[in-house]
Amino acid sequence: MTITRREFLTTSALATLAPPFLNSPASKPRLAFSTLGCPKWPLAQILDFAAANGFSAVEIRCILGDLDLPNRPEFAPDQIAATKKAIAARGLKISDLGSSSEMHHTDPDKRAKSIADAKRFIDLAEKLDAPYIRIYGNKIEGDREECIHRVAAGMRELAIYAKPHNVTVIIESHGDFVASPMLKQVLTEADHPNAALLWDAHHTFVSGHEEPEVTVRELGHWIKHTPLKDSVEVNGEAHYVLTGKGTVPVQRQMQALAAINYKGYFCFEWEKLWHPDIAEPEIAIADFARVVPGYLSK
Repeated sequence: MTITRREFLTTSALATLAPPFLNSPASKPRLAFSTLGCPKWPLAQILDFAAANGFSAVEIRCILGDLDLPNRPEFAPDQIAATKKAIAARGLKISDLGSSSEMHHTDPDKRAKSIADAKRFIDLAEKLDAPYIRIYGNKIEGDREECIHRVAAGMRELAIYAKPHNVTVIIESHGDFVASPMLKQVLTEADHPNAALLWDAHHTFVSGHEEPEVTVRELGHWIKHTPLKDSVEVNGEAHYVLTGKGTVPVQRQMQALAAINYKGYFCFEWEKLWHPDIAEPEIAIADFARVVPGYLSK
């Protein structure tokens, strides 16, 4: 039997990372799901479903399809206490808030709006006791190095703002920012304890063509939150499928994180808002909760 160089390197890397407990019963991983996957559900239904299916937390990206979370009625001054009580009553936490703020803009007005929007999310995160808000680097706009410096500077500005609010700003591996060297440069230049990484493990593998063990080796100490999803290639594009039914090595991604004693959530990101043709949330989110707990015991 012969193996390819890629298979050899992958197997070797995994063996290096694998902790002893992967051969013994493992504690149940902390699971979350993004509300991007259930854009037609009100908050009460989201929380009930999370609790009923064994999730520990919810990532709030939208509610009823609305991405402008700071303006949601559930988080209005006269409602936020009741909302927090409803979350706690179900034994849940908010893992993070997903903003749409992008740090790549060269246009001063667009950049100022993105910075201001991110600060609104930081303010809301503090009120909800959510430890993180997500931002993007997203696109290489203009000169590559100047864009990286611009993204890092925006992230540092937000991290400085976030620190007294007990919130950390996490940049998502997304768009043009999916390779470890670029993300490492951004995070190194941002150089702040409240600046870290949201590792969208699908994007670094599918778009960045990077093995999960490599990503974790290079960026692991910055990773605070990890969305997971599976897909197959259809006509040159990723088509999302139920966990374990595609070509994304979700189990290896989780194992690589477990090997560095990762403490964050494994968060199912079912992009139903952007792709309404994929499976319904009642099916896909429940399936994730059923399938992935066994991945760390194999």
